[in-house]
Amino acid sequence: MSGHLRLTQQEADPIGAISASPIVTVGAILAFALAAVQTWSHWSEVGSPLAAGLALLLVAAAGTAAIIAAAPARAPFTNERLWIIVTLAVGGAIAEYVSTIGNNRQLYDDFGPTVIGMLILSLAPFCTWVSLAFAGVLSAAVVSILVAGASMYAASEAPVAALITLNSAPVLAMSAAAAGYSYGIVAETLAWQREANRAALQRDAELRAGIARSVQQSRVSVLGREVLPFLAGVMTAERISVADADRARELAEALRRALRAGIESTWLDDLAANIRLSRGVDTIIDDPTGAAAALTADQRSALTALISWLGDAARSRLIRVAFTGGSDGEGHGDIVLVSDSGASPPSRRELDRFVAVARAVALRADATLTRENVTVGLSYDID
Repeated sequence: MSGHLRLTQQEADPIGAISASPIVTVGAILAFALAAVQTWSHWSEVGSPLAAGLALLLVAAAGTAAIIAAAPARAPFTNERLWIIVTLAVGGAIAEYVSTIGNNRQLYDDFGPTVIGMLILSLAPFCTWVSLAFAGVLSAAVVSILVAGASMYAASEAPVAALITLNSAPVLAMSAAAAGYSYGIVAETLAWQREANRAALQRDAELRAGIARSVQQSRVSVLGREVLPFLAGVMTAERISVADADRARELAEALRRALRAGIESTWLDDLAANIRLSRGVDTIIDDPTGAAAALTADQRSALTALISWLGDAARSRLIRVAFTGGSDGEGHGDIVLVSDSGASPPSRRELDRFVAVARAVALRADATLTRENVTVGLSYDID
């Protein structure tokens, strides 16, 4: 359960959260429309038009803040954003209460509880179930205080407890639904990821073995094509010239570099080798300090997805990935990925989706797109 307490759908499934972002826009529009309709329907009870206008303005501000905060370009969504949105929505409920104080005969037509609940529900893909439930309970407590204050003017003779229960029901029900959705979707996503990881590990082992055999065969080929003929020529020669000695040093150094590269290769080198072999897109990795090994599993997945997506012969002719920083003693690292565009370069919208995924896994990302190339800059913190 501890994973469910800390994770949101945006963190567990960034692509799914991007697809869910239009829900926030729909929820914000519906919330404002409901507030406007309810205000108009009980205008006879409004004693302060200024407070009523302020209530609508705060609801509009809460909806706008929700749309901006949940936009893929501003990922990841934080708890601070949730509390700003809820505070604005609760402020709208308070302003509505002030606008009708002394005249509020029918409490059921107050829009505050429903608007708060709708905004919390629309943010379910971006918040943990604990924060959603807590926001609902806290909002319900504020609404209950407002209902208790307005109950003395209400036409209904029902007990105050019944009025509080009735008016708190929308925000409690919707926040409970939001919390249940968040908990359930994260649980399902984690279960699916565990199964996918098992299959991926098995496939990765087979892929590494295939790449290792291919690289080994390539080195054996080089050895047979260059080193062995040279040794045979030296063994049959009566004298070893200075040129022969220089050539021997060159071959020894080349072989040493090849062996060291095989020992120090990282998962990213394996990915680049696979793209070169299977897709014919030359992929160059410049990682002198081995910083790629410091990335988290989610960050590796995001970078792998981006490189694999760009590593299509139609999208790219050449991919260069350079790491700077990320060594011991440094608190952050930077990655610059440059792709020379192919016949069908990616669109800005497609690229923005990958940037949003990178931001959702704690990679600060920005991207530029021109006719000649695609440049993606990534930064990450090192614990």
